[in-house]
Amino acid sequence: MTQAVVGGTVVEEAAAPEVRARSWVLRRADWLGPLAVALFAGLLRFWDLGSPNAFVFDETYYPKDAWSLLRQGYEGTWPDNANEQILAVPQVVPLGPAPEFVAHPPVGKWVISLGEWAYGLHPFGWRVAVALLGTLTVLMLARIGRRLLGSTLLGCVAALLLAVDGLQFVMSRVGLLDGVLMFFVLAAFGCLLGDRDHARGLLAAARAEGGRAGDDVRLGLRPWRLAAGLLLGLACATKWNGLPVLAAFGLLTVLWDQAGRRWAGAHRPWRSMLRRDALPAFLSLVGVAVVVYPLSWAGWFLTDGGYDRQWADDRSSVVSWIPASVRSWWHYQDQMREFNTGLSTPHTYQSGAWSWLVQARPVSMYWQQVPEGQQGCTAPGGCASQILALGTPLLWWTACFALLYVLWRWFFRRDWRSGAVLCAVAGIYLPWFLFQDRTTFSFYMVVLVPFLCLAVAQLLGGVLGPPGCSAERRRWGAAAAGLLVLAIVGCFAFFYPLYTAEVIPMTSWQDRMWFVSWI
Repeated sequence: MTQAVVGGTVVEEAAAPEVRARSWVLRRADWLGPLAVALFAGLLRFWDLGSPNAFVFDETYYPKDAWSLLRQGYEGTWPDNANEQILAVPQVVPLGPAPEFVAHPPVGKWVISLGEWAYGLHPFGWRVAVALLGTLTVLMLARIGRRLLGSTLLGCVAALLLAVDGLQFVMSRVGLLDGVLMFFVLAAFGCLLGDRDHARGLLAAARAEGGRAGDDVRLGLRPWRLAAGLLLGLACATKWNGLPVLAAFGLLTVLWDQAGRRWAGAHRPWRSMLRRDALPAFLSLVGVAVVVYPLSWAGWFLTDGGYDRQWADDRSSVVSWIPASVRSWWHYQDQMREFNTGLSTPHTYQSGAWSWLVQARPVSMYWQQVPEGQQGCTAPGGCASQILALGTPLLWWTACFALLYVLWRWFFRRDWRSGAVLCAVAGIYLPWFLFQDRTTFSFYMVVLVPFLCLAVAQLLGGVLGPPGCSAERRRWGAAAAGLLVLAIVGCFAFFYPLYTAEVIPMTSWQDRMWFVSWI
């Protein structure tokens, strides 16, 4: 601001344009920062999205199922050479009307089908919707991190870490279901966080009026929690991995209610929570999810050609009063349960849950050995083109320490933010230890990545220094945190060729195989 003398009085003139612009940016940093990180993530994820022009790993299933849903309302059959015919020029789409058994519910495939509806049955078409959700997940995490950690900077750091995680990057660029599941789970977490703040606001207003607000106040309709129930229902209708998350988040929200009532002065916060909040929470989450899940099968119910659609038509039963279509559907669900719990077919890239946090056995989703002189390869020893579902190693290894840090903060400091992250980790990760004999893969943990990034961001917040620390302590903390973030970004850049099927010399590929188990 500049000053002028008017009538012997010093007055301030209008701020210079650059000062006003700086003030405008600072006032809107809570959105500009997240949008900038999301734009960066989107550019990475959409760049050359249609490459490779191939079916990558389980893309041999889900994009074709999505196309079948779009055309028939249910999953049909495909001949053995369908992939070659789809990629051929001119294209042939050999979809048959006979039903096909599928192991997962339909919502994720309906999401994939949106891209196919817009762009056709091509690699870009079956990847674009997942890439969009992967980008939106980065934006959501920035906002969620800001609300959870109380810092726009830390929220944007968490989002930046997610943007440069190799596993999230790869799973946002392939037409698989896990990236869709990640989006719904994180969105539900964000809604529950908004519900917590909304409930605290109501309790604070009631406490300000006096009385035993924590015991008596009714919190009324809670739209954020209803939205969380809808999203968790969609998560379960994408993959059944969403079921333990639903249970974990249900426990989390009622514990937040109990803590809120204690904070508001309730004499018996547990009893108040059980009387006022437990049943509404159950109905808002589990009740809504139970409605959403069968509705997601509308295509199967509204057509006659789906797998097991007429299974119960000619079968008598003690529950014959239940419509045959519902009994057939329930039988189908039981077959899916048997398949998903009993899958034990050996696979080259399978791994146990104990190894996932350290990325001991990443999944090679695409591999091509390129001779010299082809596809731009000039290396005498030939080249390699690979898509490796490997989380950025330095980020994941840092996250292992970050989880110990948030566990310490939750146990010894009773930090609710750390408890929220740990609850999500428990709901996503721990159930997999119950399936030691099942064929499992490390890329399932893409759902966990946003919460690992929140844990690392909280750790970096601790490195920056507590409120009131000296300026020198803050400078050293900022330098250490900044160097770690830059190192993680550099690590992602180093492995980037392995995430995008870039043709690189075989020697360069070998330089990136840090462990034998990565090959």
